[in-house]
Amino acid sequence: MSKKVIWGLGLTIIVALSAYGFINFNQPTKQPPHHTLSPAMLPLASQPKGGDFSLMSAKGPVSLSDFKGKWVYLYFGYTFCPDICPTNLAMLSSAYHQLKDEEKSQLQFLLISVDPERDTPERLAEYTRYFDMNLLGITGDHDELKKISRNYGAVYRSLKQSDDDKYYAVDHSAFTYVIDPEGNLVGQLPHGANAQMFIKNIRRNLGSRNLGK
Repeated sequence: MSKKVIWGLGLTIIVALSAYGFINFNQPTKQPPHHTLSPAMLPLASQPKGGDFSLMSAKGPVSLSDFKGKWVYLYFGYTFCPDICPTNLAMLSSAYHQLKDEEKSQLQFLLISVDPERDTPERLAEYTRYFDMNLLGITGDHDELKKISRNYGAVYRSLKQSDDDKYYAVDHSAFTYVIDPEGNLVGQLPHGANAQMFIKNIRRNLGSRNLGK
């Protein structure tokens, strides 16, 4: 096994373990069960249309169109997610750290929280910093989130049992959506995509498959 592969695997493990520690430190001690919600459970258009949107970050309003000229990788999740979200984001972070600076400069990663009751913009800012990549956390009210998720073919469902329930989970689909520099939804990567899959997809999109080889 080459040193490059060993380094990549080591970084993935470190990021994943660090994310696990961060999340468990900041969550209530009682953890809810978590499941990934399949898009097949709800009626969806065969080809999601994507499109521009505006949500709130810790620094103010953010629109997809703000990143015109960059490839955007978009993920729907939430910071209290015990496994699915940190695993996917850790893999994306591992991929990011194996890219060249000129490749990184052409990318923007977005996390849309589907749990706005607990995920304030400030909490999202703290959470996304922990993954040490160009990841911006944004959210909005449920009407906005439902419209955006529908446009992108994403689905989510809160399992909150009562107003006093602080330990609820949110079932959600776990695709990473790929948006081109013109703001068009052009593809998605499945849950379970590893760092090398992300790197291959990014370099193909950037037209830089031969960089560093």
